[in-house]
Order: sequence, then structure tokens, then C-alpha cells
Amino acid sequence: MSDAGEPLEPRELRAWMAFLAAAHLVDQEVERQLKRDGGLSHPEFEVLVKLHGAAGGRMRMSDLAREVMVSKSRLTYQVTQLERAGLVKRTGCETDRRSVWAELTAEGAAALAGVRPGHRRVVREVLIEVLTPEEIEVLGDALGRVAERLRDR
Repeated sequence: MSDAGEPLEPRELRAWMAFLAAAHLVDQEVERQLKRDGGLSHPEFEVLVKLHGAAGGRMRMSDLAREVMVSKSRLTYQVTQLERAGLVKRTGCETDRRSVWAELTAEGAAALAGVRPGHRRVVREVLIEVLTPEEIEVLGDALGRVAERLRDR
């Protein structure tokens, strides 16, 4: 393993630049689709997805902050926007006065259901269909390790 401060080797730089470009361009496509189909931003969509998958359609804000890939202040902003739109509601926690729940509303579930088919189509079109099944496995494993390392920090 080389010194972390050394310049990247050509193959490392190529991988890094390709990753940056692909991540940026995929995110742009997903954002465009979510705005078009449901007026949602990508972070708002991620909040709705996490709440939809949670028991009872709700999570403590602190737990939700750990699950979504935004800062706590950004999460508060996203949830406020979703609450104004009637897609999420916040309630106090009965057992811990310091905690606040974010809960998916029926309108939020409907909004999520409305954008999910297009979201899946875009993911397949711009990522899945470009790769072989083997590459999908390698990519999932590799990026999973990257995410795990960063979560452990």
C-alpha cells in the first residue's frame, strides 16, 4: 500500500474520476425524475423511503438522521419541507421528552408510491442495464465496503 499522501496512480485516478462523474450524473438523473414525477428532491425521497420501511412508518429524528445521508441540520430542513407539504408529520415521544418522531402520512405514502416506478426505471436505465450481473455484484461489494468504512468513522 502506498503512502496516502502520494499522487494517485493512473488507474486509481481513472477509477476516482469515473466514480465522481458517474455519481454526479446518476444523482442528476434521479433528481430530475423525482422532481418531474413528484416534486421531490433526492434527500426528501430518501427520508420518505426510510420512513416507509420503518415499523409503523415512523422513526425518531435522531435515528432517521443516522439512516439518511444528510447532516442533522439538513435532515431537519428536509423534514420541515416534507411536513409543510403534508407528507410527514412530527410528534413528541411519549417516553422521552427530548425525542421527536417523524412519521409518514398517507399523503407521503401516496407521493412515494407515485415516484417509485420512475425511480426504479431511472436506476435500471442509467446503472443496472449498463453493467453485467458480475459487475453489479462487484460494485455492490466494493461500494458497500467504502460505505462501511465511512460509517465507522
